[in-house]
Amino acid sequence: MPIANIVIEFIHKGGPIMYPILVVSAFALCVLVERIFWWLRLASKRDSKQLDRVYEALEAGELTQAISQSNNATDPVVRMIHHGLHHHHSSMQGALEVAAGLELRGAGRFLGAMDTIVTLAPLLGLLGTVTGIMGSFTSIGSSELAVEKVTGGIGEALIATAAGLGIAIGTLVPMNYFHSRLAALKFDLEAAANNVLILAAQHGFDKIGAKH
Repeated sequence: MPIANIVIEFIHKGGPIMYPILVVSAFALCVLVERIFWWLRLASKRDSKQLDRVYEALEAGELTQAISQSNNATDPVVRMIHHGLHHHHSSMQGALEVAAGLELRGAGRFLGAMDTIVTLAPLLGLLGTVTGIMGSFTSIGSSELAVEKVTGGIGEALIATAAGLGIAIGTLVPMNYFHSRLAALKFDLEAAANNVLILAAQHGFDKIGAKH
């Protein structure tokens, strides 16, 4: 039997609650694929050598050189530093915080949606369990085919429960991984911001109207 037919039969046996479960699973898959590719692209953009060159320029007191070295950066840490060095109308610390917040917002995108999926999918499975069991009890004694209807209702309940739990488990593991990557990026941004503030304070670059 073709796999497509098996999936269709599985959905049919799971009852009407399988349709919203399918929608949730499709959304979860799209989110997972988008996040995986996003983090892969981010990993390819990290440039520790460029970051070191910016630090070296700041240590030497060359703010203009540091700005030039961080210009057109793809590394989010270097982008944050470049934004902080252009603090014409605010403090350097404030500019760094704003830039770090923008980077973290992009990195944390869809984590709330994934958390909702982890909670919603088992609840939909539980709803399928309830409706399946209700159908089993309703069919008891209604006809000579009551046994088949009872077993069908129980099967519907089990399939919906398994589908909901499967989606939740399949989303929970990568969600926790993305949370760990987000925490690591936050640490890198905070560490870089502190380093820049220390180096800038040594040369007076942290004040409004910094030396350019």
